[in-house]
Amino acid sequence: MTTKEFLLNLPQKINPALLEGMNTVFHFDLEGEGGGQVTVNLNLGHMTVEEGLVGEANCKITATEENFKKVLKGELNPMMAILTGKMKITNQMEMVKFAKLLGWM
Repeated sequence: MTTKEFLLNLPQKINPALLEGMNTVFHFDLEGEGGGQVTVNLNLGHMTVEEGLVGEANCKITATEENFKKVLKGELNPMMAILTGKMKITNQMEMVKFAKLLGWM
């Protein structure tokens, strides 16, 4: 599964109870084969995901598809990816919300 496919299938993988009270938009810009641009919108208990960078993001995540996949698989620590420039995040406080959904925190 590519990282783009992973992101597009997130609504089926995330427990809706974890989304309660969340209202934020993430833009993922993943370079390389299997990557692409994806918007994840969390709006009061609902998650929608669509291709492209839609609307204004509260947090933008930029990485290569390969590095983001390593983070998802647990092969690369998310904090180390950020500190070494392998993953760029515009709003770390918002990213914490996403990290909690994925069980990174």
